[in-house]
Amino acid sequence: MKRKVVTFGEIMLRLATPGNLRFSQTHELTATFGGGEANVAVSLAHYGIPVDFITRLPDNDIGRACMMDLRGHGVGTGQLIWGGDRLGIYFLETGAVSRGSKVVYDRSHSAVSEIEPGMINWKAALKDADWFHWTGITPAISQQAADACHEAIQTANELGITVSCDLNFRKNLWNYGRSAGEVMPLLVVGTDIILGNEEDAEKVLGIKPEGVDITGGQVEGAAYESVSKQIMERFPRCKKVITTLRGSISASHNTWSGVLWNGKTLFHAPTYQITHIVDRVGGGDAFMGGLIYGLLTYNGDDQKALHFAVAASCLKHTIYGDFNQVTVEEVEKLMQGDASGRVAR
Repeated sequence: MKRKVVTFGEIMLRLATPGNLRFSQTHELTATFGGGEANVAVSLAHYGIPVDFITRLPDNDIGRACMMDLRGHGVGTGQLIWGGDRLGIYFLETGAVSRGSKVVYDRSHSAVSEIEPGMINWKAALKDADWFHWTGITPAISQQAADACHEAIQTANELGITVSCDLNFRKNLWNYGRSAGEVMPLLVVGTDIILGNEEDAEKVLGIKPEGVDITGGQVEGAAYESVSKQIMERFPRCKKVITTLRGSISASHNTWSGVLWNGKTLFHAPTYQITHIVDRVGGGDAFMGGLIYGLLTYNGDDQKALHFAVAASCLKHTIYGDFNQVTVEEVEKLMQGDASGRVAR
């Protein structure tokens, strides 16, 4: 029987301009839902992994619509709680070529930001789980959310559950008086699997990679071995450090890969050329969802798990919205080298 995963965080209403229009050009916004930990949960559900997403939603029509959307993707919502006045919102303007995308947050006083420790019975919520996932976004939105996340990690540690984290530094969110460097290490210390990129390592943990230039279109994975070793030395519980490698040639063309350090070997994934990006938001979450699936499924084969994660997130760049709505078969097809995009019939 496949193992159960639980994720915890904030899901938001996403309001995006159509196509590549700017905010000042459009009179319409397309509404969907999305958020780091929910995106991971949806990926896992599409791979057939039992998964619950835990959050706090306002008890109104928008909150209920959000819950039904998650259920429609096969995500369990039985452990979420109700309360607060509003669902957080983010506005997205999708860039193209030399113009980058823009995100504007409207999430102050959201239901999750006003959560309190003790509102969620974590022992009950995690009792059947084998894996718990959180991201650096949750503790960035408020001290209360950080405290609730800490409570969840401590409970998972007590229950012997694997804990994973995407460091996910968002500079525009850390505005309640404490920095990522002050808060995050207290949570990372209870984490077994750590995902990040070059900015996360520096801004969250104060560990800076050397000789890396992400603007040149190529990122060398070997530069991160020393960073991975430093993370493991500082956080002894950590068993694997994974780094996503994105080369930003333009807003429409990225290179995409990753490396995984398991304490002995640095594994490298193939590099994909993503030349016509449809939607890159949620790409890192798609990587995390693929990684969790691979680590749970491929019987200790870190190389294959890493390759699955990179291929899954590569496919996410072709799908509109936060959620990576692909199957295991589609990911494994790409892993085997079939990137033709031919019609399946």
